[in-house]
Amino acid sequence: QVQVAESGGGLVQAGGSLRLSCAASGRISSNYDIGWFRQAPGKEREFVASISWSGSNALYAESVEGRFVIARDNAKTPVYLQMNSLEPEDTGAYYCAARYDYDNEWRYWGQGTQVTVSS
Repeated sequence: QVQVAESGGGLVQAGGSLRLSCAASGRISSNYDIGWFRQAPGKEREFVASISWSGSNALYAESVEGRFVIARDNAKTPVYLQMNSLEPEDTGAYYCAARYDYDNEWRYWGQGTQVTVSS
């Protein structure tokens, strides 16, 4: 089984920055992609960003494009989500998920880390 754990959430003022980290461990049998998702109170969980196992392909939600950067050094190191120019609308629980590079479904999820942006 694969375990995924996030860290780095917190409280920040609007315009500030935070960096989230995601690490996968356990019985990892193949290369894996990492995705970040978030859920605001009363709203559905939404996609934020993802990065391929090699780090060569990254995708972003339109709402964070140009402000957030997802990165990884190689297939075995943690994945970082650098969040800049944060807005109150970015507030929510942020979840990291992993999927094997041959899979379409995000099967392994972390417990989430809270990000709160004050105005």
